[in-house]
Amino acid sequence: MSQYVFKLPDLGEGTVQAEIVGWRVKPGDTVSEDDVVVEVMTEKAAVEVPAPVSGRVVATTGEPGDMVPVGAQLLVLETGAGGTQSTAAAPAPPAAAAGAAAAAPARASVSGNGAGGTHAAPASGPRSGRVATSPAIRRRAHEAGIDLRQVIGSGPSGRIVPRDLDAYVARGTPGQPVPLRAVPAARAATRAPGTTEEIKVIGLRRLIAQRMSEAKRNIPHFAYVEELDVTELEALRRHLNGKLERGAPGLTYLPFLGLALVRVLRDFPQCNAHYDAERGVIVRHSAVHLGVATQTPDGLKVPVVHDAQQLSLWELAGEIRRVSEAARTNKATREELSGSTITVTSLGRLGGIASTPIINAPEVAIVGVNRAIERPVVRDGAIAIRLMMNLSSSFDHRFVDGHDAAAMIQALKECLEHPATIFIGD
Repeated sequence: MSQYVFKLPDLGEGTVQAEIVGWRVKPGDTVSEDDVVVEVMTEKAAVEVPAPVSGRVVATTGEPGDMVPVGAQLLVLETGAGGTQSTAAAPAPPAAAAGAAAAAPARASVSGNGAGGTHAAPASGPRSGRVATSPAIRRRAHEAGIDLRQVIGSGPSGRIVPRDLDAYVARGTPGQPVPLRAVPAARAATRAPGTTEEIKVIGLRRLIAQRMSEAKRNIPHFAYVEELDVTELEALRRHLNGKLERGAPGLTYLPFLGLALVRVLRDFPQCNAHYDAERGVIVRHSAVHLGVATQTPDGLKVPVVHDAQQLSLWELAGEIRRVSEAARTNKATREELSGSTITVTSLGRLGGIASTPIINAPEVAIVGVNRAIERPVVRDGAIAIRLMMNLSSSFDHRFVDGHDAAAMIQALKECLEHPATIFIGD
């Protein structure tokens, strides 16, 4: 028998250290080559690190939240081969870079460009080999002591999605899903009144906290909220959705907002820009790379629709759906999680009256959609019921003057209140 000392590999992108997010093994466990042993988080990505050889885990180094330098010992494996102790760092797994407040897994959970594809029928029983799923599901299963090989996946190619784990937790077989927080809620209900629970801030949540703090601390936000009458826009949206085949995904407000932004930003290029702090330079972009703030089981991510100015309404709607779903299912590629020049955000049905979105640095502007609601308003001296909605925006006041920010939102308002103008060429 011999011992194999596995060191943290070079994860690329200039990474010098990584944070341990969660161990998938413990001393005494037996692992096979390419089994995921630990999930780590760099400043660029969440990465699942596989075992370079098969063996029994003798020792692990570090706890969740600890920072480990590249080249430092991660774990020691006892292998079946004879000879002296060997020391190695396995080749780095491919890393997927994250957007401003985002990260994506870097191994089997990233596939292609995140587009749809053929859905295979779920497997009929327990599987062997590597299980396809997201780091968040692996973490939940690990904490619950569940062997994911016993869970039948209903996603593409048998991938395990949240509802599959929920169903397994509920009854051990595929079926009607239970709420995502059913198990934690039940556990929380058993705590005595007055007790507290401490949750360590690690991984993606730590990265989100860090970058949000940096954005709020370093960027003087100028917030601007404007009320819109979206009655005509809603009528157009319903008309177009009414022509779709049954079951086809309908249009939301976001693709209309995206196309309106493309039109408006031609006159306000200072809002479609990056601030390069290291060089002290504002980089204005002619192309509109639209960031779409997306809530995922792992936290907030910002997938990107590149070159939105080249897309039609339906194409933009399809791309927004595709990259958002790729982010939620951890299939987004490096390119799909980076390079946005302006971000849109929506709280959907939770949209509220107004919000103050935080800028997705190094961008200089972000526009948020709030909830649309029917209200009585005065039109031509008479009371009318109109569908009203607020746009909540934030601008980097160092580079976008308040007058220009307000003028941009007013131009955006005009486009959305008269939606035909979105499609009229210059």
